[in-house]
Amino acid sequence: MEYTFTLKYRLAEHDSDRDTLVERLGEAGCDDALVGIGQSGRLALEFTRDAAAAEAAVRSALADVQRAVPTARLVEAAPDFVGLTDVAEIVGVSRQNMRKLMLTHPESFPAPVHEGSVSIWHLADVLEWLQGRGSYALAQEILEVAQVTMQVNVAKERWRVTRRLSAELEALAG
Repeated sequence: MEYTFTLKYRLAEHDSDRDTLVERLGEAGCDDALVGIGQSGRLALEFTRDAAAAEAAVRSALADVQRAVPTARLVEAAPDFVGLTDVAEIVGVSRQNMRKLMLTHPESFPAPVHEGSVSIWHLADVLEWLQGRGSYALAQEILEVAQVTMQVNVAKERWRVTRRLSAELEALAG
């Protein structure tokens, strides 16, 4: 099956030569990715990867990038964080329809990750909720990729918070 997803990274200063970066990524197996280096110090890779499962596709891409650019730090795996407009586009309905679903099902519609003037959800949570309603035809590979990218982002954040807490505890003990 073919899976499409994006990995966004922060680059070290010495990884700024675009041609060298693209060459290293290709040699490491990222030849199935569209490479974006428009913003200084950032790297975005949109993969279209064949694999038996979404998890295998994303994990192999993460490993390939790590091999090519060991100092790169993952910022985000996508699709994961989305607004109602993003979900509507993925599902093929209007934003108004998504908003109506959210407002008419406040007890069961997934809670946002961030709530404000623009609220943000994990795509996997909303797609699973829609799938449970049974009235939306969703491509299974999109749901699978959204589930995996959410796991990657949550694990990345857990690692960051744990590292910060460890440093604070060391400072208190030290």
